[in-house]
Amino acid sequence: MMQTDPFSIHALELGPMENFVYLIHDHATQRAAVVDPAWEVPKLLALAEQQGVRITDILLTHSHHDHINGIEEVLSAYDAQLHLIREEARFWGNYLDLPTLHHGGDVIRLGETDIRVLHTPGHTPGSACYHVGDNLITGDTLFVFGCGRCDLSGGDPEQMYVTLKDMGERLPASTVIHPGHNYAVKTTSTLQEQVEGNPFMHFDSRERFVHYRMHYHDRHRDSPYGPVRKGEEMP
Repeated sequence: MMQTDPFSIHALELGPMENFVYLIHDHATQRAAVVDPAWEVPKLLALAEQQGVRITDILLTHSHHDHINGIEEVLSAYDAQLHLIREEARFWGNYLDLPTLHHGGDVIRLGETDIRVLHTPGHTPGSACYHVGDNLITGDTLFVFGCGRCDLSGGDPEQMYVTLKDMGERLPASTVIHPGHNYAVKTTSTLQEQVEGNPFMHFDSRERFVHYRMHYHDRHRDSPYGPVRKGEEMP
């Protein structure tokens, strides 16, 4: 659990793909937002009950099955609002009529906690990260010492290159990364650690990044991922 006033972030590792499902808990109102509800939803509902919170919002980082397959089960227990990036709704083909579709830069107000929506395409066209205080919930955009695949439906390695470069340059180095999967030697990390040790954040050439992401990385590197020194990405 990561705690910073006025909120806490609780993490559950669930399902066969080592997914992280997050519960953002606003202390003042006892409201909560769940990020990417999937897999063993009863464990998520039990956590909400244990913390004494009411789930009022569901935030999606993207629409791949392993991040969304618990939506209906959560909605059967709570009358929650669903939030996602507008481009992701178009890509997915669902929830196009939601009043809560977002653009990058929007702010979701959870009680007294502000959650800033970042549009971070690359893994899918409408992938989102959620910036809460000094924390960034990154879905499959940025893993600890890795990043999401770009060869799945909706993936675009050139967009991913721009997204990761922008994150590294614009966000504070002390930002704490909370990824969508437990694929690394540690479950969280700072952005500074990622700039220094994540090979996907070392490239200054779009072409070399695309080659590394699409043709080199998955053949030469296995999880759990650890840090890579700059210049050691590929021969």
